[in-house]
Amino acid sequence: MANLKEIRNRISSVSSTMQITSAMKMVSAAKLKKAQDAITAMRPYADKLTELLQSLSATLDADSGSKYSDQREVKKVLLVPITSNRGLAGAFNSNIIKEVTKLSKEKYANQEVSYLAIGKKGNDAFKKTNMVIDNKSEVYDDLTFDNVAEIAEMLMLKFVDGEFDKIEIVYNKFKNAATQIIMTEQFLPIVPFESESNVNLDYIFEPSKVEIVEQLIPKSLKTQLYKSIRDSFASEHGARMTAMHKATDNATELRDQLKLTYNKARQASITNEILEIVGGAEALNN
Repeated sequence: MANLKEIRNRISSVSSTMQITSAMKMVSAAKLKKAQDAITAMRPYADKLTELLQSLSATLDADSGSKYSDQREVKKVLLVPITSNRGLAGAFNSNIIKEVTKLSKEKYANQEVSYLAIGKKGNDAFKKTNMVIDNKSEVYDDLTFDNVAEIAEMLMLKFVDGEFDKIEIVYNKFKNAATQIIMTEQFLPIVPFESESNVNLDYIFEPSKVEIVEQLIPKSLKTQLYKSIRDSFASEHGARMTAMHKATDNATELRDQLKLTYNKARQASITNEILEIVGGAEALNN
């Protein structure tokens, strides 16, 4: 009977876990809808703004180029891993950590690499390297454009001051609830635009082309970072919803197996008791 009690306790434990994972799945599904709508509405604007900026920058003379386009010898690199503040999201955070580690050991093996973590999970993973210059996990407490713009301004200032020669963002791009694409985007310096066609369009710019670029660049960079964090935010809820759905299915399967095991053990126990009673009655008759 002790074995039966142990199985009952496991059934109760698995059932409780199943209720928790099911509730977390529904919460993530509700948050995902809002986050998905936000990134879907923003992405076309951000992509077009970046395309416009790169197209204008490509037509400028080298002497009139922006300070954010300065192509220097890469000696110091800043990687910005965008993770979440919470776990239970499958491989969402570990994929980013693996990709950033791979970049550090392979692509930038001969450069001095530092990290600016956005998300507690990324900070926890890289703080042991003593190369984390800052942790901006609090941005998720109030995810607005203004709060993200402050981080972008800090990154731009560090590049202009020469603290870093290259800044890259690593994040999960939202595709759908079950699929996230790991993206590595160069934040600074600005990537030159490469057009497939050589069509020379004669535009009249007011104010001058240089002034337009100088005004667009800070806005474009802030928008790029905001889009990346928004993408990651939507991906997090999609990954968590998928992970909790799988966890609920696994818990349901395990509970059914435990119930079957419990019924078999209980049936065997009852059979043994009946045999003992029959055996005792036969002994008395003899």
